[in-house]
Amino acid sequence: MTHRTVSWKALLVTAALALPGLAFAAEPAMMKDGMMVDHKGMAVYTYDKDAGGKSMCNGTCADNWPPMMAPAGAKAEGAWTVIKRDDGKMQWAYDGKPLYNFKMDKKPGDKMGDGKMDMWHVAKH
Repeated sequence: MTHRTVSWKALLVTAALALPGLAFAAEPAMMKDGMMVDHKGMAVYTYDKDAGGKSMCNGTCADNWPPMMAPAGAKAEGAWTVIKRDDGKMQWAYDGKPLYNFKMDKKPGDKMGDGKMDMWHVAKH
């Protein structure tokens, strides 16, 4: 093997070991223009009926307010937690509040769901 081949393999091994840690380094949402947005720039919401770290938005509600699903193996970090939904899938929560998007928001910056039924609110840190 040449020195170049050994260096390339070492780089690949280092990258493979670093990537799992990087997968959890990014927060599921961030602040932009005073509101929490997901990585697509779409508004993130909380629901007043959610309590005790449990989502009360299932069925048709979840069709209109898609939960921010957490990937397999997602871990809690700081104010970010992962909750189990009634269907067994995992959802992101912030400060114990499950997080959602709203299907009527079509582009980044839309916040059509803010104040809906006096129960849905744009999430803020």
